[in-house]
Amino acid sequence: MSKTKGEIIGVDPHKMSVTIEVVDTHERLLGSGRFETTNAGYAAMQRYVKQWPDRLWAVEGANGAGRPLAQRLVAAGEQVVDVPAKLAARVRLFDTGHNRKTDALDAHSIAVVAVRTEGLRVLVEDGELEALRMLTDRRDELAHQRVQTVNRLQRLLSELLPGQRKRDLSAAQAKAMLVTVRPRDICGKTRRRMAAEEIADLVAVDAKLKKIKAELKAAVTARGSHLMDIYGIGPAGAARVLADVGDVARFADRNRFASWTGTAPLDASSGEQARHRLSRAGNRRMNHVLHVAAIVQIRHDTKGRAYYRRKLAAGKTPMEALRCLKRRLSDVVYRQLIADAQQQDGADPGGHCGAALQSSAVDSHPLIDTSDQPLPGPANPTLRPESDPVKNLVPSTR
Repeated sequence: MSKTKGEIIGVDPHKMSVTIEVVDTHERLLGSGRFETTNAGYAAMQRYVKQWPDRLWAVEGANGAGRPLAQRLVAAGEQVVDVPAKLAARVRLFDTGHNRKTDALDAHSIAVVAVRTEGLRVLVEDGELEALRMLTDRRDELAHQRVQTVNRLQRLLSELLPGQRKRDLSAAQAKAMLVTVRPRDICGKTRRRMAAEEIADLVAVDAKLKKIKAELKAAVTARGSHLMDIYGIGPAGAARVLADVGDVARFADRNRFASWTGTAPLDASSGEQARHRLSRAGNRRMNHVLHVAAIVQIRHDTKGRAYYRRKLAAGKTPMEALRCLKRRLSDVVYRQLIADAQQQDGADPGGHCGAALQSSAVDSHPLIDTSDQPLPGPANPTLRPESDPVKNLVPSTR
């Protein structure tokens, strides 16, 4: 987001109400208010802000608590940017309010972030991408539900069949184990009945996961994405990347993207000692996608495994080598997103317009140092066979 000549409306969203503060580009207060999230409250807020026709809405957490209002404003044709909660917290910390937290102070800090920060993520209306995000969230919820169901089932089976616990339990395996036991006491019968109910729940969750996986695969393919060509990234991972990234042009280069994914180590050097430490910042969902992809590649005969073993041979610990692989996978994902965008838009491979020098991640500070000692200019290809630039991480023949 470039600096605007109009007014900035900082929005502190909640479930039942929103608090706004209107400032100009010099951070002078122009107005404020508190409105309910009902239709009447939304209409009243729109009437109040009509006096500033050249307005820009800055919503905190547009991928979280602020999503309903942000999507409503975008659908109404308003200009909306997403303000990371961490940036607003930093502004509030260094303000004269001594980090006192009220809705009014939160709205003020959000507006100030929008005035001072370039490169904030601009929200656009994209029904397909929003549907993809909802499917991805639903898939994650079902996956968590499956884990809980399996854990309860494992506990019941371990009480019915001591010493026969099985890893990676499936519904069919659980049924085969359950038919071998016929308790006669009331406690055992109740436990067996509860296990049968858990198996039924597991069958239902597996069916839902299978269906939603097919939907995600079709949706990712329909958007022209080739992220699933990267070994270790399936439909769910590719959908998560597309839903959270949005427009890849908001990242100036691969290093900013790595900062956003939390795979760029942070510089912790002091004096003559040069060292880096693990970054806990960034979008943790994206970091999880890259982590899963790295683990899958290490377990199979891939270029990623070869890279991982080279790092081990160079003296890295297993965790350090894994982090290096995740960093390289971040580069691979970034290049694939750029390639897909250029293929769709017919853009010149020399760059992509609209990129800013700050990351606009919701879940990370946009100015985090990307201290992986990157080379200047375009990234050199990593983890790619020379013969095929797209199928870069497919296992090689043993």
